Amino acid sequence: MSEAGKTTMTGAERAAIFLMSLGEEDAAKVMRHLGLREVQQLGAAMSALENVTREQVNRVLGDFVTTVEEQTSFGIGNMEYIRTVMVKALGEDKAGSIIDRIFMGGNTRGLEQLKWLDAKTIVEMVRLEHPQIIAIVLAYLDPDQAAQVLRGLPERARHDVIMRVAALEGIQPAALKELDEVMERQFSGKERINSSTLGGAQSAANILNQLDSTSEASIMEQIQEIDPDLSESIQELMVVFGDLAEIDNRGVQLLLREIIPIRWCSRSRGPTTE
Repeated sequence: MSEAGKTTMTGAERAAIFLMSLGEEDAAKVMRHLGLREVQQLGAAMSALENVTREQVNRVLGDFVTTVEEQTSFGIGNMEYIRTVMVKALGEDKAGSIIDRIFMGGNTRGLEQLKWLDAKTIVEMVRLEHPQIIAIVLAYLDPDQAAQVLRGLPERARHDVIMRVAALEGIQPAALKELDEVMERQFSGKERINSSTLGGAQSAANILNQLDSTSEASIMEQIQEIDPDLSESIQELMVVFGDLAEIDNRGVQLLLREIIPIRWCSRSRGPTTE
């Protein structure tokens, strides 16, 4: 965020400004409640901050104060209050995963510990488990970490696991019991975990988006052979605006001519040098 006049900030930038405004001690208390990935993302956002104006700081703090004044942290509405504050501070995408963990309760410490392990260690822990167990673990991890774990699995198992991630619609008690037993073997003394809404086609797409193109294509090809409808659902969710960054200027112009009515395009394009 090097532009002094920048008005649009990402959720990570807003959170970084807010935490740095609190001071070292209070910021440390907040970050103590975050997972490893969130700490890393916030740390990167903090290190990238430069030329932050007083107006930007006041805007971030003002938004937070306004949220607190408009909501209540007591009695009815606690969940909505937490959701609103988190989204205001961190943005919709980043806040979503944190909110889910809060509402899941405090009995997922075994799974949470996985987030602090490197991908190779996680692969060693789960590689001999049932693919459904591996799928639940991947669905719980952040997409980039899950992609690293998926890449470490045997190639023959990858498409099966990612299909199971896409097919997850909540976790059934039997699957939870299996997962709990895995966690008990790896981390002793952990409590039973509660049901959660992990997985789905979006989760599978997020993981695949983090893979290299060769691995992604191989997995999608195998899914296409087994379940074309599921393959199409995942593929649609993998189409992101970030892909446009790979298109040159002429390609973007051709794309616009295809998807925007010619009349509108002729008005907005203006004089051309071609």
